[in-house]
Amino acid sequence: MYEDDMSNPGIFRLQVINRQKAEWRGRALLTNGLPPWLIALLSILFMALLLYFLFFFDYTRRIEVSGEVITFPHAINIYSPQQGYISKVFVKQGDSVKSGDPIYSINVSRQTTSGNVSAETLTVLKKQIANIDQIIEKLSSNKKETLSNLQEQLTNYQQNHDKTTRLITSVKDGVAKMREGMTSYEGYRKRGLITTDQLNNQRFMFYQQQSNLQSLNSQAIQETLQISQLRSQILTRAAEFDNNITQNIYQRNELQRKLIESDAGATIIIFSQGAGRVESLSVTPGQMVNSGSSLAQIQPQEKTHYYMVLWIPDSSLPYVKIKDTVNIRYSAFPSEKFGQFPGVIKSIAYIPASREEMTGYGSAPKESAGSASNYYKVLVDLKDTDISDKGQKMHLSGGLQAKTIVFLDTRKLYQWMFMPFYEVKHSVTGRVANE
Repeated sequence: MYEDDMSNPGIFRLQVINRQKAEWRGRALLTNGLPPWLIALLSILFMALLLYFLFFFDYTRRIEVSGEVITFPHAINIYSPQQGYISKVFVKQGDSVKSGDPIYSINVSRQTTSGNVSAETLTVLKKQIANIDQIIEKLSSNKKETLSNLQEQLTNYQQNHDKTTRLITSVKDGVAKMREGMTSYEGYRKRGLITTDQLNNQRFMFYQQQSNLQSLNSQAIQETLQISQLRSQILTRAAEFDNNITQNIYQRNELQRKLIESDAGATIIIFSQGAGRVESLSVTPGQMVNSGSSLAQIQPQEKTHYYMVLWIPDSSLPYVKIKDTVNIRYSAFPSEKFGQFPGVIKSIAYIPASREEMTGYGSAPKESAGSASNYYKVLVDLKDTDISDKGQKMHLSGGLQAKTIVFLDTRKLYQWMFMPFYEVKHSVTGRVANE
């Protein structure tokens, strides 16, 4: 005891301090617990509510994908076809243009110590084209004269052939009559009315007439062959002239193409490829542009339709259908202030999108190492294209980025609880045989 008091540096004894720490200062109230039947009832009610929610309530699985607003028809972007200097601008921002209206003039000519290369080339090519035009004109004239002479010869031969044919017909009639006379003369000879010399003379005349008929037939055959040769010659010479003329025309067209290319090598006129309103002009006169540089943008005057382009992974594609609704949150219009906007799926691609197609969109998923998923292009029709904020209207524009909630399959809650067991079932299932 004395040692404990000596070890305590305070003025109170250690026993007193410990007793005060252990002394109960509150009042203990003992209450009766819940009766067992009530606990059982609450437990049963909780289980019933849990089963009710599991079997009668469902949940729709959803994914969030990136999207991008596009317009149809698309805005017309005009690019420079090659390097050069802007020499002239034909329009101003806000002007209305038609298809084929000039937008820019680009000077792409080259200068050397001998002068302008394009101008000298144009002069030489024009002289060559003029010479070929003269050759074509001369060939056409020769063709006309040659075919006219051959046609005249053919006409003469046909007329002579017609005469020969008529003569052959006449001689045939004469031979037939002489044959009948020969029969009569033989009867006369038997009756002694004429002499043998007279009969022989008649026979000689008959055979001579037959010989003349054969000669006329041979002449007719020769004339027919000559007519055929002339017709073939007309076709052959016409083909030869046409071939020469065609070769020269081809050479002239080639020179004209070079002439156009040479002219284009000096100045290029950039035309509008559609009707619309000039939204922006990227360059001014005197500026240098490279091949592929952006020059202008034209918004078509047709009624603009707005769509959202989505990229759905192949694992979610079976659950997405046309006319399904989606929830859209635009990056430029925070959902905390503007909320979500509705959209309706308009079309779904049947084949995966290529990497080249996806690179044209800023919202397309980026290919990462080990990623083997394919993505399908989905178009969403946008109903709300005007957004109001404190009485001020704002419009959607092409290229606007957004996050989109796409709703997939809907199942009961208990089915979602058993999803891991489905995976286990599939992993232990044996081979699936074809029935």
